Amino acid sequence: MHDIRTIRDNPAAFDAALARRGLPGLSSELLALDEKRRADILAAETAQAEQNRASKEVGAAKARGDDAEFERLRALVAEKKAEIARLTTEADAEDARLRDALMRIPNTPLPEVPDGADEDGNVEIHRWGTPRAFDFAPKEHFDIAGVKPGMDFETAAKLSGSRFVVLKGAVIRVHRALAQFMLDTHVADHGLLETWTPVLVKEEAMYGTNQLPKFAEDSYRTEDGYWLIPTSEVTLTNTVAGDILDEAALPIRMTAHTQCFRSEAGSAGKDTTGMLRQHQFEKVEMVTICTPSSHLEEQERMVKCAEAILEKLGLPYRRIVLCTGDMGFGAQRTYDLEVWLPGQNRYREISSVSTCGQFQARRMNARFRPAGGGKPEFVATLNGSGLAVGRCLIAVLENGQQADGSVELPAALHPWLGGKTRITAEGALA
Repeated sequence: MHDIRTIRDNPAAFDAALARRGLPGLSSELLALDEKRRADILAAETAQAEQNRASKEVGAAKARGDDAEFERLRALVAEKKAEIARLTTEADAEDARLRDALMRIPNTPLPEVPDGADEDGNVEIHRWGTPRAFDFAPKEHFDIAGVKPGMDFETAAKLSGSRFVVLKGAVIRVHRALAQFMLDTHVADHGLLETWTPVLVKEEAMYGTNQLPKFAEDSYRTEDGYWLIPTSEVTLTNTVAGDILDEAALPIRMTAHTQCFRSEAGSAGKDTTGMLRQHQFEKVEMVTICTPSSHLEEQERMVKCAEAILEKLGLPYRRIVLCTGDMGFGAQRTYDLEVWLPGQNRYREISSVSTCGQFQARRMNARFRPAGGGKPEFVATLNGSGLAVGRCLIAVLENGQQADGSVELPAALHPWLGGKTRITAEGALA
């Protein structure tokens, strides 16, 4: 969420930054709401002072027997009381409208973020690994012979509908091994704190990480008001909601493996085959809470943590920086990692690492107390996939597929598979 005081102090800079995201001239409406709210607050404070003064004079008029003045002052007190109530109600309503408006406006991009209207404006900045040269036409994950017995879309459709999958046998074993490998690597090699969190959260948690109010249709809500998390960014980031942390406790670097749930409301017709885009999936998430002065360095650190997973698995990838038109709502800058999928003959997103600056912290009222003293300041927050487990499974299966329908598995995974090294063409782990 944006700070109205910052907008008030420099509306031109605010408008210029959001114009880069295709949202020009927003400050005028916000400042009009703010001005009316502040005017009503001032009027209420003035009326309160007048009521207090009249209340003191009522007793004096009564004491000296001035009945006319006593009645006038008593009527004035009642009038001011009603005026204060009206103005306070109006100011509260204007404050709610202003807060709702601010909640619906995306973060401002960092100056170095490239301009662009959509994904065509994204810029590749790094590439690792060379896509394997196949001596046969590589298949997509769901068409590989050894994968088919363990990836059941028909049963999932019978149970839940489209965009679900039932995994079993060797395939789910590899899926589980991938998640365990990611967690263990992040904890042992990258120093992240493993955390386990709920997948059902209160509405305020979704507001805190900017899923609400604007993107309600992208998530699932239960009848009793809980929301299913679209990512554990929601829970990990909100662990510090309402807190004032000591600067010495920062940075806080966390990781969690959870189920995630997304309605995919805006992706009708996209990736309808296979398990690339599902309503229910698993992800190993990374979240960092830090000081604003260190968030850019923390973003570089976080993206390297995600890249390390891909490199250990031997999966070719590229890093791109998203342009202003393709960046997520809460991000100031986002790096996407795209893994090579030979079955599609293209790179596809497997991780998105974003710094949000103080945008989410302001929504959550998450602050820290500077070591040198002074008023508490809002923390900075970052989040990134480390990685999306299902998409990583797809990449492992497609890159390791063999002409006979078997799959050679990355050496880094073998310890998490009890020494097994491949999926046979018949679908067994061997």
